[in-house]
Amino acid sequence: MLTRFFASVMAAMVLMAGLTDCRAGMVFNLIDTGGAGVGTQARAGFQTAADYWSSKFNDNIVLNLQIGMKALDPGILGGATPQTLTSSYSSYRAAAVSDATTADDSLFASNLPGGSAFSIYINRTSNSPNGALSATPYVDNDGDANNTTVRMTRANAKALGLLSGNDAALDATIEFSTSYSFDYDPTNGISSGAFDFVGIAIHEIGHSLGFFSGVDILDINASGSFSDDQYTWVTPLDFTRFSAASQSAGADIDWTADSRPKYFSIDGGTTVAVSNAWSLGKTYGGSGRQASHWNDNLGLGIMDPTFAPGELGVVTNLDLRAFDIMGFNSTAAVPEPTSMAIFAGGMVLLACRRRLRESLSR
Repeated sequence: MLTRFFASVMAAMVLMAGLTDCRAGMVFNLIDTGGAGVGTQARAGFQTAADYWSSKFNDNIVLNLQIGMKALDPGILGGATPQTLTSSYSSYRAAAVSDATTADDSLFASNLPGGSAFSIYINRTSNSPNGALSATPYVDNDGDANNTTVRMTRANAKALGLLSGNDAALDATIEFSTSYSFDYDPTNGISSGAFDFVGIAIHEIGHSLGFFSGVDILDINASGSFSDDQYTWVTPLDFTRFSAASQSAGADIDWTADSRPKYFSIDGGTTVAVSNAWSLGKTYGGSGRQASHWNDNLGLGIMDPTFAPGELGVVTNLDLRAFDIMGFNSTAAVPEPTSMAIFAGGMVLLACRRRLRESLSR
């Protein structure tokens, strides 16, 4: 399998001085870092992927993405490096309520935990009441930093109105390896032995927009000495992550690193929208896939964790529904299958995992 990385680092850039963007809807400002300049296949592929997202969501925001092709470490196909920021839970919840434009939005926002804090079903912390680093979950509801903080990508914050839509700093970097063969035209299928460049770019932009779970941070660092209050990595998407056990325990979300199935719900866990929807992490009896993805090999959508040579990426209603409730304003209240079929064909399969580097390791 070919590993892609997904990391969070701080960086900055400046748009042209005095730039006034009068374009409506989601606009992508693509900045070449090498190998993806105007006229290249890579630039055309990135632009097609960006245009796809712009066609599905009409938030009046500008997203500044660095894009490039370069020699990466062996086994790395490519990846996204989104910039993140934090918000108080109270501010996030207010923004989610205010930003609701669809029935799904309203249902999701109205079922977010009330008050200024949320409870977490968590395990493998140094201060677990079941013993340091115990795999046995517990309900963390003491109102510490991790119960009152929401972390999100800058793009997600822009969509929610928590950051100016025209903020000029860098929102993400996406780089693909020059060591692998890509097919840049998905309209006629993907050549055998080549990777679907546009499909992977749509996937990586999806992570840059905000499709990630902080459970990966717990999964990476759970053998260390971090107490639960240090895991200030609960994301908007994590408020759709539940299990039968977390519901029984009365927790607001399931944020554990273990092998128990986690389901997708947009009404606070009351209704199971998709059972066994989430990848479970790479270690601790997990699925072997990072938690920032749909569960693998179930045909759930473009945010499935893996691709294979010759496979064509497919965006599904479930993908778009997730981005809608995360805060992006859908161009269609109820997307139909044909409305998202920029691509048609087989589901994304095997190869190309990514590693989160938003590590708390010292």
